[in-house]
Amino acid sequence: MRTIQTARLLLLSGVATTALMGPAMALEAQAFVDRVAEVYKTIGYDFSFGAATLDGDTITVDGVTVGFEPEAGVEPMTFDTEITFSGVVEGADGSYTAHSVTIPDIDTEFASAPEPVGHLTLSDISAEGLYLPAGETIPAVALLQLVQSISTGPLSVTRDGVEVISVDAMEATTTFNPAQGSADLADLSSTLAISGIWLDLSTVGEEDATAGAVIESLGLTTVSGDITQDMTWSMADGHLVLNEFLFDFADLGALNLTTDLTGLTPDVLDQIYAMQAAMGDGGEMTEEQAQAQMMSGMALMQGVNIVGTSVRYDDASLAGKLLDFFAAQSGADRATFVEGLKASLPSMIAESGVPALADLIVPPVSTFLDDPQSLEVKVAPASPTSLLVLMAAAANPAGLITALGLAVEANSPAE
Repeated sequence: MRTIQTARLLLLSGVATTALMGPAMALEAQAFVDRVAEVYKTIGYDFSFGAATLDGDTITVDGVTVGFEPEAGVEPMTFDTEITFSGVVEGADGSYTAHSVTIPDIDTEFASAPEPVGHLTLSDISAEGLYLPAGETIPAVALLQLVQSISTGPLSVTRDGVEVISVDAMEATTTFNPAQGSADLADLSSTLAISGIWLDLSTVGEEDATAGAVIESLGLTTVSGDITQDMTWSMADGHLVLNEFLFDFADLGALNLTTDLTGLTPDVLDQIYAMQAAMGDGGEMTEEQAQAQMMSGMALMQGVNIVGTSVRYDDASLAGKLLDFFAAQSGADRATFVEGLKASLPSMIAESGVPALADLIVPPVSTFLDDPQSLEVKVAPASPTSLLVLMAAAANPAGLITALGLAVEANSPAE
C-alpha cells in the first residue's frame, strides 16, 4: 500500500513539475526573441516576431515582420514562415548565443495586377554564430560582433513571369579575435561575396522610353557580374583597411573602392551613436547643446585620420560604348567628338573656381578619353591626416588638394 502511495506521489510530482516547466520554457523562448528585437532595434531594425516555442536548445518562431527606421523610407516586410534558432545558449550575464539561424526557402509574390506581377524566390538562407549581448546600453564593440556569417543560395525575381534579376549566391563572413562575444575584441576581418549577378534591363523602356532607348543603344539589355569586399579592422588604434570593394561587371567594367583609416575605435563609434541619438530624440536643441554637439563632432574628427583612399575604374567596353553613343547623338564621329570634349575640359574645370584642378585632371582624363583603359582618383596624404585638418583646409581648395595628396591617374597598372 505504501509503495502504491509513494508511486502516486511521484507521479503527481512529475505532472506538477511538467506543468510548471511548460510556462517557464515558453517564457525563455519569448525572452530570447524579445532580446533579438531589442538588440537589433539599436541598429535600426524593428522586429515583431510570432509565437516562439522551445525544444531543447532550439527555438522556433512562427513568422516575423521587419520594420526599419522611418528615415530609411522602406515599408515593413512580413515573412509568414518558420524561423529556427539552433544551439541557443543563455549566458550568465543575460547574453545569448545561437549556433545557427535557418529560414525556409522564400517563394512569394510582392506585386499583383494591374501592376506587373512580381515574384521572388530565395533558397538556402542561413546565418551562423548569432550573438546577442546583454545590457540596456549596447556598446559598439558588442554590435560589431552580432553575427559570424550570413549566406544564401540562388535568388530570382520575375516580372510577369519573366526573370529580370538573378543571383547565384551571397555570403558575408566575419572572423573575430579573440572569439566572438569578447569585451576585449582585438580585431576582426570580414569578406562579402555576391556572385553570379544577372540583370535584364530590356523592360526599362516600358517605364521610361528614353532610358530604354539609351540602354538598347549601348547594348546593355542584360548585364552580369559580381560584388566582392574584403576588410580588416583593429580596435586598439581603430585601423580600418578596406582592401577591396569591387563591382565587377563582365564586358562593361570594374569599379573598386579602397580606404585606409586610423582612429575609428569602438569608443569613437559609441560617441557617434550617442550624438545620433541626441539629434534624433525629436526635441529642439538649445544653442548651448548645439555648440556642445559641434565641439564633440570636431573632437571626433580630430581623432580619425585618413591614411589613403582610392576609387578606380577599369574599362571593359562601357566607356567606349558611351563615347560612341554621345558622338552619334552629336552627329560626329568618335575621334572628332573626343577632341571636342578634350578641348572643353579646361573651361569646364575652370567653372569650379579652383585653377589647380586643371593641371590635376585635364592630362589624365584626356589620356583616358583617347584610350579608355583605367581611371583612378587617389587620396594619399604625406602622413595620416585628421578629418578636422582636412575640413579646415577646405577653406583653401588648392591647399586641400595638397593636404589630401590628391592625384588622378589614367591607364596605370593595378596595384
